[in-house]
Amino acid sequence: MDEPARLVGLLRSRMTNPAVPSSDSLHAVRFYQDTDSLCRMIATFLHQGIADGLPALVVATEMHRIGVATELTKLGVDVPELRREGSLLLLDARETLSLFMVDGKPQSGRFNYCMGEALNRACHGRRRATMRVFGEMVDVLWKEGLHDAAIRLEVLWNQLAATRTFSLLCAYSMGNFYKDAALDDICSHHTHVVSADGEIAPRG
Repeated sequence: MDEPARLVGLLRSRMTNPAVPSSDSLHAVRFYQDTDSLCRMIATFLHQGIADGLPALVVATEMHRIGVATELTKLGVDVPELRREGSLLLLDARETLSLFMVDGKPQSGRFNYCMGEALNRACHGRRRATMRVFGEMVDVLWKEGLHDAAIRLEVLWNQLAATRTFSLLCAYSMGNFYKDAALDDICSHHTHVVSADGEIAPRG
């Protein structure tokens, strides 16, 4: 069995009762193999909120921002209009990281301010709006070998979720995982896992 297929099997073993969760409050992780399927899955995740009039925030690389915008358009979303009114905020992952990374580590105070402001911009004062967020910053850190920083960033997201209401989806390139322990470490900081076929399930 090749490495991607083996990891897909491991992910399935960590999932229970595959289904889209009824609650919008979650911190899910997706281990992906190709960009196209990832962008479709992200767009579907965001569209579920946008269809209900909820804001959305994307913090991703340029390639994935373009891909997600394209897929949202295919779903009937007027991306330019949502961006104009501020309900869809697209931020660059590396530029955003630079705002709160100190000596190769995410600094909690700067992170809370930076991401809090981003959430505020998209919510337009709707503090109770459960906005949907896609974050790729953890994968950027992991690819650069800053594994401890990536884990720390997951912790900071969870701490922010204790004071703000949002549904967060993270993504990691499957090719960056070669040890089961790394997979377990990442999964332990998430409430849900997204399988290769798009199923969202509570972490087993």
